[in-house]
Amino acid sequence: MVKAINKYIRISSTKVRRVLNQIRGRSYLEALTLLKFLPYRACGPVWQVLNSAAANAEKNNGFSRDNLKIKEVFANQGPVLKRFRPRAQGRGFQIRKPTCHITIILEPIL
Repeated sequence: MVKAINKYIRISSTKVRRVLNQIRGRSYLEALTLLKFLPYRACGPVWQVLNSAAANAEKNNGFSRDNLKIKEVFANQGPVLKRFRPRAQGRGFQIRKPTCHITIILEPIL
């Protein structure tokens, strides 16, 4: 069991979960192919984490990338950046800029 985490990504966790639900339970190579053709912005950071987890498996545990399967994927909410936009009559409206943490856990196919 090998994992990789990418933290403080500037995209909301709900948008990332839309991509993670597509690759959950698939093999590493299938997931890479899916991420290549999905039209979402969240595919980039998810691809990075998946690639990092596979590299960890190869380097630290000696697993082959061809025999890896996604065991678990999830995106947790990170801290929210709060900004203010000026509005009429001296008021300020809050803008919330969400972040998220992506975790991918891989396991070898037996």
